[in-house]
Order: sequence, then C-alpha cells, then structure tokens
Amino acid sequence: MYNEYLLKLEEAGEIRNLKERSINCYKNYVSYFLNYVKKNPEELICQDVREFLLAKKKEGLKSTTLNLYNSAIRFFYRNVLHILWDDTTVPRMIIDHKLPTVLTREEVDQLLDATDNLKYKAMFATMYSSGMRVSEVIHLHYDDISRTNMQIHVRDTKNRMDRYTILSKRNLEILTEYWFRKGKPRGILFPNKFTGEYLTVSTLEQVIRRSAKKAELSAGTTPHCLRHSFATHLMEAGVDTRNIQVLLGHRDPKSTEVYLHTSNKSLMGIQSPFDRKEDEADE
Repeated sequence: MYNEYLLKLEEAGEIRNLKERSINCYKNYVSYFLNYVKKNPEELICQDVREFLLAKKKEGLKSTTLNLYNSAIRFFYRNVLHILWDDTTVPRMIIDHKLPTVLTREEVDQLLDATDNLKYKAMFATMYSSGMRVSEVIHLHYDDISRTNMQIHVRDTKNRMDRYTILSKRNLEILTEYWFRKGKPRGILFPNKFTGEYLTVSTLEQVIRRSAKKAELSAGTTPHCLRHSFATHLMEAGVDTRNIQVLLGHRDPKSTEVYLHTSNKSLMGIQSPFDRKEDEADE
C-alpha cells in the first residue's frame, strides 16, 4: 500500500549517501508508523507522529527506540513528503544515561571459555582485545588483520571514519587457530556458514547470551560489554584518554570519558581524602 513512498524514502537516503542498513532501518520504522496511522501519507501532520510516539511509550518502548522512530519519520516528512517538521509538537525524548556494563578480566576469560564455537570465540576475543563494535567485527575481512604491524584495520564504521586498532598476541593466536580450522577464509573473515555473507548482530547477541548463562554471568551481558570492558581496563591501566578515544573511534571525547565512571578508582591509584593518613590530617 505504501511501497511507492518507501521507494522514495530509499531514494532520498541514497542521494544523501546514507548507509544501506540506515536506509533499511528508516524504511522499517516508517512502514510501521504508516501501517499504524492508516492515513494517506499526503494528509499526515506532526500531531499524528506525536500521538503515535505517545502510544508506543505507553506500550513500554524505551526512549532510545522512540527517538529512532522520531529520526526516521522526521527524515520521511522532510525529504519525501516535504512536510514542515515541528520539534515542539514532536520533541526528541530525554534519554537516561546509565553506566555501561563492564566485565572483569576474569569474567571475560570465563565468557570465552564458555563459548564452544571457535568462530564466535574468535569474534568475542577480537571485540575485547581491540575495542571494536560488534558491527565492525562482523564486517572484518582477512586483509584487515596485519600480523606484521599487529594492527586491525577497521572499516565500515558507525561514523564513516576508518581507523586502526591494536591486535593482541593472544587474540592473534585465537584468530590463527580459527582461520586454519575454518578453511582459511580469504574474503569475509567470519562468514555465515549457510550463505557465506555477513553475520547479523542479533546472531552474536543470541550466542553471547548463551555463553553468559553458561558462565553464570549477568543476564545483561551483550557483545557491546566487551568494547566497554576494553576501554575501562585500558583506563585503569593508565592509558591516556585521548589514545583510548582514537582506538575506539570516538569523535567526541565525552563519549570516552564515560569510562572514567566505570573504572576501578583504586586501580588508577586514586585515594579517597577520607582515607588520608592521620599525620597528614593533623597538619
């Protein structure tokens, strides 16, 4: 029913050089919205979006998800329907910023030991040892691994900025074992065994949930926890925040500074003033 408009949305995304997965997300969110309101798109107004988002909020959708709907529908209104968008009628929702979940070094080892499939073990090890996003690891190719320089070339990043990150010796050993046992893949490093194409994020999320349960870790353990753990452990080891920012591929240093809140301050050599020595207190 709305295929004509979704095709126009796809074209609008392509002319702006949006990533394919971003365009597909926009199409999915807008399609859901259109099927919900059941109106002629030419008759839509901002109040329709407001009522839709309020209804979804009452159903329990989180602010982050609702803001994704907001972004997709706003793009559709402005670039396909050419309707004036009103941020007062449809404001973005305030998001609660919770601290990321961080695993200890021992818990990372437990997770890897509980992952029987060597391919997924190699992927999890790469995420922790290099700080890569799950989507970045999924899109790794054989040529992205440099044994000579002990670096990983990270392409297809969230912010479209290629970068290099570190390749640990221990991770290289796991990757090498995987590579030989899985037939020496030369293209996609971690292909789907059925299609030969890229794996999906949801696949890794399912696998890590099973491994976390087996290792008796928190039910909230996700692939992204490994990236958080990488950054936090580097910060505790005294690595400069700017270097961590570069390794993570953060544009905004504030995104990196969140790991100051998750770090173990005792490992960073910070002492509470309440624990000052008695002779210092008497001065």
